[in-house]
Order: sequence, then structure tokens, then C-alpha cells
Amino acid sequence: MVSLGKLEMAVKTEMELALEALERIAQHEKECGERWGEASAELKQLREMATAHAQKWERLAWLVVTITITGTVSVLTTLLS
Repeated sequence: MVSLGKLEMAVKTEMELALEALERIAQHEKECGERWGEASAELKQLREMATAHAQKWERLAWLVVTITITGTVSVLTTLLS
């Protein structure tokens, strides 16, 4: 038969374990929240950089298209005159 003192000691130990587990969970949640904030900030920067990069390439593409059309029109007018 288990004595009352041992039972109280076991319950207290279980309670302490539960409280320790809750503290560790809270710490883990805090760390994950901080990492998520950092990751979100990095993703925002990457999105801004990708947008800026895409705009540069779009300008270059329009330049190439404009030069090609101008060159083609120039050649055709030279040949047709």
C-alpha cells in the first residue's frame, strides 16, 4: 500500500514536471515567434529585391524590342526606297 506522503510527493513531482514542461513550451514558442519574425522580414526583403530585379530586366527587354523594331523598320525603308 502506498503511504500518503509518497503519494503527495509523486503528485508534487508530477506537478513540477508539468510546470517545467509548460515553461519549456512557452520558451520554445517565444523562440519560434522570433525566428518567424526574422524569416518574414527576410522574405519581404527578398520580394522587394526580386521586384526591383524584374523591373531592371523588363526595361532591358523593352530596350531590346525597341532596338529590334527600329532596326527592322530602318532596313525595310532602306530596301524599299
